Amino acid sequence: MSKGQFDKAFNELTHRRREVLIKFLAGETDEAIAKSLNITKATVRQHIRDICEEFGLKNEFPDQRYSKRADLIALFQRYKPDFVVSKTPIETAILEQITKKSVPDKNFVGRERAIAHLNDFDSQGAKVILIQAKGGVGKTTLARNYLQQKFGFYIEFPIAKETENITPIESLLEERLRQLNEEPGREFGVSLERFRQKLQTERIGVLIDNLEPALDENCKLIKPHRRYVELLRVLTDLSLQSLTLITSRDRLHEADVSLRYYFLEGLSVNAWEEYFHSRSLETNSPAFSAIHNAFGGNAKAMEIIAGAIQVDYAGNLEPYWQMNQGDLLVEADLRDLVTTQFNCLEQRHSSAFKLLCRLGCYRYQDIATVSINGLFCLLWDMPESQHRRVVNSLRDRSLVEFQNGEYWLHPVIREEAISRLRMSEDWETANRNAAEFWTKSVNKVYIMEEALQAFEAYYHYLAIDDFEAACSVMVYRRKSKWKWHNLEGGENLGTSLRTLGLLQKLMLAATQIIGNVLRGINLVSIHLNLAQSYWIVGNLSESLREYENAEILDIECLHANTNSQNDLTLDRFYMCSLVGKGLCKIDLLEMQEAEEIFLKLLENSQQKNHYNFQIEAYYALAFIYSNTSFKEKAQDFANKSYNSSKDDSDELNEWAIGHRFIFLGLTYKNLGDIQTSFQMYNQAVTFADDNHYTQIKARALTGLAELYREQQEFETAFSYNSKAIVLLDKIGAKCDLAEAYYQLGLTYQKMEELENSKENFDKAIRLFREIEAPKQIEKVRRAKENGGSNQIE
Repeated sequence: MSKGQFDKAFNELTHRRREVLIKFLAGETDEAIAKSLNITKATVRQHIRDICEEFGLKNEFPDQRYSKRADLIALFQRYKPDFVVSKTPIETAILEQITKKSVPDKNFVGRERAIAHLNDFDSQGAKVILIQAKGGVGKTTLARNYLQQKFGFYIEFPIAKETENITPIESLLEERLRQLNEEPGREFGVSLERFRQKLQTERIGVLIDNLEPALDENCKLIKPHRRYVELLRVLTDLSLQSLTLITSRDRLHEADVSLRYYFLEGLSVNAWEEYFHSRSLETNSPAFSAIHNAFGGNAKAMEIIAGAIQVDYAGNLEPYWQMNQGDLLVEADLRDLVTTQFNCLEQRHSSAFKLLCRLGCYRYQDIATVSINGLFCLLWDMPESQHRRVVNSLRDRSLVEFQNGEYWLHPVIREEAISRLRMSEDWETANRNAAEFWTKSVNKVYIMEEALQAFEAYYHYLAIDDFEAACSVMVYRRKSKWKWHNLEGGENLGTSLRTLGLLQKLMLAATQIIGNVLRGINLVSIHLNLAQSYWIVGNLSESLREYENAEILDIECLHANTNSQNDLTLDRFYMCSLVGKGLCKIDLLEMQEAEEIFLKLLENSQQKNHYNFQIEAYYALAFIYSNTSFKEKAQDFANKSYNSSKDDSDELNEWAIGHRFIFLGLTYKNLGDIQTSFQMYNQAVTFADDNHYTQIKARALTGLAELYREQQEFETAFSYNSKAIVLLDKIGAKCDLAEAYYQLGLTYQKMEELENSKENFDKAIRLFREIEAPKQIEKVRRAKENGGSNQIE
């Protein structure tokens, strides 16, 4: 309404309506106005409706007296402030709320869904709704804005931040009754009844803000303030026209109070964008989503971080995140918000506080959640009968995330939890118990998730510098698909990690253990796993060095050992080392040395009846001889290895089975038996798919690409080669990747696409140079120069 329109409407008011308006704005009741002007209440109400209409005010609820007064006060405060005489506390409250209403709350964004939910509850007849969330999510902002929009006027029962500062409900209720133009009674019960009657006749919003300081460890109202229960009983009366919103970090467990719960989630990334844009901050950066995710859309964090970026980083979001992503609580206001929650929990529920801090020991990274048993194992000093109650206490207080039976900590909460845990006497015990939980929770490792879950135990021992225990995690044996492993007690975790392609994790762990564990049979296993991993990624010199270290330590252990079972294990370790060194020599094209190693392996395995290693010697020697003039020897060894596959022997491990397919595929190709070569490679692909063996699959695809190229089926060859490159690049297998680029270069060369051929040859040369394989480099250069002969000399 413009100033001119207001003046026109005001000047046209009749004398009687001006009298009614003055008394109405002063806060007098309809009865008082009627009595002083000697008219009926109905006439008073009609005059008020007409006045509102003349000033262009439409009211959603025609009987909502305080909303009408609020709107009129706002209008006169703007254009004729001297006409507004505030005589009661309610006018002050109305003016404050209307002032807030007239200025849009820029912090109130992205809550359309929450408002829709609250509207649904209201339309379903809910009288009390508890809005629950962690600190800073925006519970109070939502509640105040919702009640303001819905009712225009609401009364508030604020609970103090600290328990000792809570105002008794008796005093608060007296003030609120007077605010509503009602006299409180001498007895609390009388005041409650008058409050009930008021809410039965007026549609008024009620807010009880920040309830949790008034709750005990069981989420019940504490004894000094039990009378709040009586207030809540009144507010849940279905005959009331009011709606009450309660904000709390904790749930309320009072059997006599019937209410609805609404769990408020963090703001969406779109809401954050809207807020940042309102402050002229750019959001088109990957760091923006990272920040939003790190703080779970927390509204308070949104305000604090936006302010910090504006003031301290000239509005540049990227450098802010680069500087602070390692410390989510760098901002003092955020740190205070979180520490307050921890301090309150420590005071009110020490058992839940201990569990929250101990939960900081979990990483929530590779395995993002923990089952309830992972929480129970951290309650070692509490009776088992209390375990579930303690967990539920954290859930009720929104301090632990929960979904589908799995638990985790928000990153910000976890940062504070682990900080407190490190300073407590529980640090070592919590990590040991967590490590044992992960170890016991996995009885087989067939898929990557199972491997990652078992590997979590390693990080806990690493955190407390117990490298011997960390080593035991890597060699811990579990049920295997392969009888060969089960004969040894199962497959160790290191082997599982390597087979599933988790090479970087394996290499990092093995390196850390080797630097801190000096001797023992378990350390031999670690050296072997590290050597095999280095071979897969193409670090051949490091692989050979680790195989040598494994052999030296193996011999030391044999001399010091008195356990016959350990002797068998150490014998197998020695032969594993021979296999590994031989494969490294093949990749380096040092075929004479490779031949010597595999002949030695064959002799040792036959002497000690190690069938698995005999087969590995057969297929390796078959391939070596197939690249020489000793074709009969190659055919003989190939047949021995091939025929062993028909025995369906349970004595082979997955390494031997997978690599037998690959080397027989290569051997039969060299011997001109293309059909059998195809068969071997296809069997390798099937085997690799069934066992999640990425390297074997990629090498088989490279072999198939070579065969299809020889048959002039270039498109098929190109397809297989490209798939192999993607897989090998993913696991970082440099030597195999170099070979794949070499084969692709040959395919392009055969297709007479010389530019593409040169590009892939150059990629192969670069990778072979990185792994220090000069003979391989020479092989590729010859192919570039003379048309692609790939026969090994």
